[in-house]
Amino acid sequence: MKTAKLAKCAAHWIGQAAMATASLIMTVPIFWMLSTSFKPESEVLKMKVEWIPTDFTLENYQRLFSRVEEFPVLRWIANSAFVSLAVTFCVLAVCSMAAYSLSRLRFAGREGVFSAIIASMALPGQAVLIPVFLIVQTLGLFNNYGGLILPGVASAFGVFLLRQFMLGIPAELEEAARMDGASDLLIFWRVILPLTKPALATLGLFTFVGSWNDFAWPLIVTNRLEMRTLPVGLSIFQGRFTSEFGLVMAAAVVTTLPMIAAFIVFQKGITSGISIVSDK
Repeated sequence: MKTAKLAKCAAHWIGQAAMATASLIMTVPIFWMLSTSFKPESEVLKMKVEWIPTDFTLENYQRLFSRVEEFPVLRWIANSAFVSLAVTFCVLAVCSMAAYSLSRLRFAGREGVFSAIIASMALPGQAVLIPVFLIVQTLGLFNNYGGLILPGVASAFGVFLLRQFMLGIPAELEEAARMDGASDLLIFWRVILPLTKPALATLGLFTFVGSWNDFAWPLIVTNRLEMRTLPVGLSIFQGRFTSEFGLVMAAAVVTTLPMIAAFIVFQKGITSGISIVSDK
């Protein structure tokens, strides 16, 4: 018994050490990117790698935000923030209502509709890229926020995630609300939605990060410099300043910080949401 307990304890600490090592390895590129962004170009090009800048400078960030006419970085950040927040809000609204209908309401063809939604997840996004672009162009949404936002207002994965979570909510809560005279809309708003916050936080972060990092669609649906989102704009920027590593790393930091901040804010809800959904 004592030997088994020691073996279990050793396995636990080995697992913890392995996860800590993996986490450290994953954070090394992020730390290097942050450190390089505060180095002058002469220090970046040294053969000897120094993780802490010896000559700390904000010159790279000053240069990044000074070329407003040629590279409107602040406008790109505003575009990415607006589009990502709008897409996230729409996905949460549409997917939560669809998931409620498919999990709590009974109507003919419910399972068939859900199966069709799940089947659509097997279709790669590249397969519908041209048809969606033609629709957007026909509707006159090319080069505006509508074209950037509307194609992403719903998510098959989001419907699946929220539906699986809602199926685990006790039906007694819904029945008690109906006995008090609550309608389906009121039950959804006052009972189901508050209990779905962990799953909503998880879906919200995934959607925000995916929209923030999206490159292909904003590249196709916009061609004006002021309508570019941050990933597309910075790809143009990096193409012009590939050899200036400090400047490129400063641009990468600007792109990454909002996602890290969003994860830190919603971390608790994300972990609880994923664990609860996986249990179901």
